[in-house]
Parts: sequence; structure tokens; C-alpha cells
Amino acid sequence: MDSALLYIVMALGVSTVLNLFLKRFGISQIIGYILTGTIMVYALDLRYMDDSTTLEHIGEFGIVFLMFTIGLEISLTKMNSMRKEIFLNGFMQVGFTALTVYLISHYIFSLESISALILSLAFALSSTAVVLSYLKSSKEIHNPYGQRATGILIFQDIAVIPILILLGFLTSKSDHSVILILRDTFISAVFVIGFMFIVGKRIMTWLLHFSASSEVDELFMGSVLFIVVSAALLASYMGFTYSLGAFVAGMIIAETKYHHKVEADIAPFKDILLGTFFIVVGMKVDILFFIDNIGFIIGIFLLVLILKTAITYFVVRLTSSHVLSLKTALAISQVGEFSFVIFAVASMGGLLEKELESLFVLIVIFSMIVTPFFISKINMFVSHVSRHQYLGLDTSTFVSRKNHVIVCGYSIIGKFVAKNLDALGASYVIIDNNPKHVNEALSAGKEAYLGDMSKHSLLEALNADSSAAIIVTLDNVEKKRAICEAVLKYTKDINLIVKVSTLEDKENLQDLEITSIVDSKVEIGRLLVERMLTCKMRY
Repeated sequence: MDSALLYIVMALGVSTVLNLFLKRFGISQIIGYILTGTIMVYALDLRYMDDSTTLEHIGEFGIVFLMFTIGLEISLTKMNSMRKEIFLNGFMQVGFTALTVYLISHYIFSLESISALILSLAFALSSTAVVLSYLKSSKEIHNPYGQRATGILIFQDIAVIPILILLGFLTSKSDHSVILILRDTFISAVFVIGFMFIVGKRIMTWLLHFSASSEVDELFMGSVLFIVVSAALLASYMGFTYSLGAFVAGMIIAETKYHHKVEADIAPFKDILLGTFFIVVGMKVDILFFIDNIGFIIGIFLLVLILKTAITYFVVRLTSSHVLSLKTALAISQVGEFSFVIFAVASMGGLLEKELESLFVLIVIFSMIVTPFFISKINMFVSHVSRHQYLGLDTSTFVSRKNHVIVCGYSIIGKFVAKNLDALGASYVIIDNNPKHVNEALSAGKEAYLGDMSKHSLLEALNADSSAAIIVTLDNVEKKRAICEAVLKYTKDINLIVKVSTLEDKENLQDLEITSIVDSKVEIGRLLVERMLTCKMRY
């Protein structure tokens, strides 16, 4: 017990000092955690613990809580709207990448078919922990490329299930056929998801309502932890990954009014456990083996990076622009943490040689170490190679800004609003989710950013509660209502001015406490009469 406490204290101390030092150079804290694990192993001679299943389970719950927070961002409605990104782009990315890696590893590097299959399935997956951590912290998860990357990562997490089933079948000595295994898995999936959405949703809503009404923060936090861990354990018991259960639980809570509070309260646990996960990754680094094979490891990593970038680019390019496709491809070009699980299962089942497992694990670790360095530079790199101006939001510029006007939408009406604000000398910023409109605003010398104003994180980044007004000029009725609801949920003390064009549009917003609804037809009628009165009368 004393030694375990000593190790924990040392890990906390080393990771804190390292991350404080690395932060000065703008280096991700993920690197600090990985280095902490490596330092601890060699400083205290803990190499016997690098395969500890207990540590891996603790670390895995970092991904569980990360997937839970992602589930909070993706309700059933949103998942339905993202079905193309998840199921079409995700399926093609995983399928084509696995096929390409298999052909290269089997026919060029002469790996046995089973080893090549395991490698191809593992390398087709990207790092949910690294990529989504960055996208959430940078607020780019709400940008178009962030949504596409998130969709593919969600499919990859779902794809882990059939991959592990396949490995179980290959290592199993039972007489069960693939058909029977798939049938049992399908039944289990229907039971888990059905139980969670039918029974679990009622229990979760009641529990959160009861704990929130008690006004005891500890009780609410305990309820959230109970929900996450219970959902993860239920999914694991039925043969799925912990993270899938947590993801579904997050989706269910996203449909309730508590999801913002839940996300804020769960953040510290997610960050601490994610740090533990990366420390465990660092403990797997065999420095001597890495030095002996450094050229080969870097070469394979670069080959995988180029292959995955090219394949993902062409998959996403079928439905998206060049810039969005390139950003998405670069964001998920690395190899992910679930590869460790695949290699471990394959090695324990005798499907993969120990030396090959060590080599593959080091390639994955190297990939995860390098990724935080370049993922934050993707926007600048794409802007440079494609001569495309980055449309992302620099939140630091809004920290102290007050009394600014936020113009939502830069189509025809938005352009006239901006023109009149210029005439008044007012400070304003333009937000639009259409890259074409944002580029038009930037070309006209306006301050404009790409984003979705219905997102709480964007309102927070824009310092909306300190703004003079928010003017919504969009035509789309559903988007307009979503933005108004988000703004009023974020703060009631705000001047919200919304343009409407039809009676249906106006009725759709009547139940909201909007400061001013401007009916374009009514205003045109009023202006026509005003102009008539100013005209010289004919006798």
C-alpha cells in the first residue's frame, strides 16, 4: 500500500512539473503524461507493471469518460443528421484502409495472412483519445471538419466490437460458427441499446432530476458517476467495449435538460483518467527496442500516415470540399489506442508473435506521441498548401470584449446589416456556418468566423453574454430556432433580434422570449408608406 501511494504521488508530481514545462512551449499535456509513464518505469524499475491489467482498466476508463462527454454532444437527432459522416464515411474509411494495409503487409512485407489481418484492422483505427481531446479543447469539434472527423471516430469505436468478435472467433477452439456468434452479438446489441433507451432513460432522468432538486452537488455528481460506470459495465458484460456503453448513456442524457451541467461536472474525472491512460501508454515504451528499430518504426509510421491521409481524403472528398477533406484526413491519420487492445488479444490467443506485438505497439505509441505536435498545426498547414484562409475562431480575442454585436448569417440580409453597422461605427463580428459566406465577409474586410451559433461552446467563446446584441439573419427556420433556444438558454439578459419572412416562421418563434422579431414583409410595407409620405404630392 505504501509503495502504491508513493507511485501515485510521484506520478502526480512528475506529470505536473513536466506539463508546466511543456506548456511554455505550447506542447500538448498528452506528451507530458506519456513521458511520465516512461520515466516512472525506468526510474523505479517498474517494467514488470507495463502489462498490468488493473492499470489498463483504470486507464481505459479515461476513454470511457471521454466517450461519455462525446455522447453528450451527439443526441439521437444529431446522430441521425450525422449518419453520412458516421456510417458512410466511417465504413469506407475503415474498410479501404484495412484492405490497403492488409495487401501491403501481406504481399510486400511478407507477413502471414493472420498477422497481416490483425495489423490491418488495428491500423485502420485512429486515436479517439488524442483527436477528440484536441477537438473539444480547441472548440473545433463544432466546425465542419471536426464534425466529419468525429463521425468517423464514432464509427471506428463501433467497429471495435466486430473486430474483437472476429479475434475471439479466430482464437476460440469451440465449434460455434461465425453466423451463431454474429447472431448472439446482434441480440446482445439490441438488448443493451433497447434496455438503455427504454428503461435506462427513465431511470437516468429520474435520478438526475431527484439529485438536482436536492441541490447537493455531491449527490448529483454521484448520480452521474453511477450512470457512466453502470452503462459501461452493462455493455462490457454483454460483450461490448466499456466506451460504447458510456457513449450511449451520454446520448440519452443529451436529450435531457441536464446535459450541460453533467458535462461540466464530469470534466475533472475525464481529464484525470485520460491522464492515467496516457501514463499507462508511456509505461509500454521499451527504449532499447525503440532505439534498435528507430528507422523502421519511423518509416512504417510515415507510410501509415501517408496511406491513411490519402484514403480518408478520397473517401471524404466524395461529399465534401478539398479543404474539409484534407483537414479531416490529417486529423485522423494516426493509429489509435484500441490497437493496444487488438494486439493484446491477438498475442494472448497465439495469433501474433511477441516480437511483432512489441514492434506494432511502439509504432502506435510513436504515432500517439507525434500526433499532438502536428494536429494543432493542421489549419495552418492546409491554409499554406491550399492557399485557403483559416476560418476558425481565436477565442483569446473575445476574452475581454464587451458591447460587440454578433451577426449570425452573412447572406443578403446579413450584408446589409453589416453595412448599416459600419455606418454607425459599431463593433461587430460575423458568424456563419457556410465557408463561402465567411470567405465573402473576409474578402470585404469584415471580422468573420466559421461556426454554428446553436453551440453553447461557441457562445461562450464569443463572450456572448457581454455583447450588445445578437442579430439572427438566417432563413432556415429550424436553424433559426435552434440558435434562439441556445442563446436564451445561455443567457436571458441579452438583446436578441431575429428576422422572419413568413407567418409560419413567426409562429414558430412566438413561444421564445426574443427581444425583437422583425417581420420583413411588415417592415417593407411600413417603409413603402413612409416613402410615399416623403414624396412630393401631385395635384
